[in-house]
Amino acid sequence: MTGPKLNEKSFVAGERVGTKASAKYVRMSASKVRVVLDLIRGLPVREADEVLQFTEREAAVAVRKVLASAVANAVHNDEQDADELFVLACYADEGPTLKRFTPRARGRAGRIKKRTAHITVVVARLDDDRLEVVQARMARRTAAGRRRAAAGGSAASRRDRVERSRQRAQQLKSGATEETGADEATASDADATDAATAEVVPGEWAGSAMPQADGSAPEGFEIKGNADSMLYHVPGSRHYNQTIAEVWFDTVESAEAAGFSAPGSQKDDAESDETAETADGEES
Repeated sequence: MTGPKLNEKSFVAGERVGTKASAKYVRMSASKVRVVLDLIRGLPVREADEVLQFTEREAAVAVRKVLASAVANAVHNDEQDADELFVLACYADEGPTLKRFTPRARGRAGRIKKRTAHITVVVARLDDDRLEVVQARMARRTAAGRRRAAAGGSAASRRDRVERSRQRAQQLKSGATEETGADEATASDADATDAATAEVVPGEWAGSAMPQADGSAPEGFEIKGNADSMLYHVPGSRHYNQTIAEVWFDTVESAEAAGFSAPGSQKDDAESDETAETADGEES
């Protein structure tokens, strides 16, 4: 289906809506271009450019150039912000057809039609409500990217996160002490606060140790712990090699005492081992 067109008379009468760019006499059929235009109609220009970048159709290259030209016209001629634009309308009209012939049997000729198309893209500014939604979505994507990068970072980044956690815990502890005083009730509340904050401060649990500078395990600590998921992984388990340890434990008991738990796969393995031992005991 052909995309919606804007009233061309409004451009002449000075009631122009949006900024447009056109590419004429593009050597491909309009029907093939319309398939690509249907993918970007109504999208913000940043998302539309990403869609065209990863679209494998040949028409996507020409459409992406026209979109970039429309955005440039809006920025330089109409003083618009590129991040606030979206594809208001896009359509492809049929251009002149070049007629060629190829010889066929018995002296006949077969017609070859070389199609052309006129591509037009119109961009306009988003309304305030939709612009707020788009900006919030982009902010979440950026924050998620930072979290993913930090999760796969070096040992220095892990140490920075641990240091920030300790500072927050210290602030919580000092705030609770100032508010409650120095009586016995205050002491019990401070102990409860310490117990709550100890769960989010790696390296301060009994039987635990922080990774070395290169991220390797300290001597005598072989169990990996992930402070975000609160799971521990023993050597030989399914996800042991893929896990980046934020804290190391010496025994399973130490990890469970700190509030960590085994993944479902490790629990299933343990239950299967217990079942096998029980069956062996009954047979004997």
